[in-house]
Amino acid sequence: LHERGRQVFTLRDVETVLKLNPALARSLTAQLVGRGIASRLKPGLFVLVPFELGHERQYLGNPYVVARALVGGEKYYLSHASAMDIHQMTTQPQLVVYLTTLRPRRRRMVHGTEFRFVSCRRSHFFGTTTHWVERDEQVTASDPERTIIDGLHRPDYCGGIVEVAKGFRMRQRALDPDRLAAYALRLGIGAVIRRLGFLLDLWNVDAPKARAQLQDRLTAAYMRLDPGLPAEGRFLRRWRLRLNVTPEELRA
Repeated sequence: LHERGRQVFTLRDVETVLKLNPALARSLTAQLVGRGIASRLKPGLFVLVPFELGHERQYLGNPYVVARALVGGEKYYLSHASAMDIHQMTTQPQLVVYLTTLRPRRRRMVHGTEFRFVSCRRSHFFGTTTHWVERDEQVTASDPERTIIDGLHRPDYCGGIVEVAKGFRMRQRALDPDRLAAYALRLGIGAVIRRLGFLLDLWNVDAPKARAQLQDRLTAAYMRLDPGLPAEGRFLRRWRLRLNVTPEELRA
């Protein structure tokens, strides 16, 4: 398995590599776990413990590689706070791994790490890229622009609107404002359109075309800048937002 670059493996992998029947494969894998050579992630899914760690039964390995294995080959992408971490948009330690999938799944705890699954309509499944997280391990994640858009949709999955605004600022030069606007319009979610326009203004992004496209889609309704905070603060007519977090707080 080490030679094949398979740190995370299944019982089927054991059967294939060693040409064992299912019963013998289960017996051998149980011995590996018992000796601390492998760690059990869930029924039928395991990770090799690095030699330098000795014997460890509660080893998780790279959480993003484990996340990929947990969906069992179905379409997914690492999103929200996890994608912000991958794209260096945050300075906060990540205690939850977020994955966007096409069907609802229950959250799962694996060796103290929570894996949370966000369901997404197929028509909204776009804006992904591959990313190397180990020397020989790639995962699928939202691209930087989709990461911001997902954060504007669900700020609570990123630590709040303050963290999303900070991530935008950290990678501002690398973000394409026209792509951001195209993604927001493609999702067609009013709150995302409003919050994106506000961030473009907050950070003085030179994007007149993107602003115009976003403003064309505004309706008369006002929405909260951060949906996780109370409905208070002044109203911003330009983007139809209730500023329950002030621009001064975000800049600070």
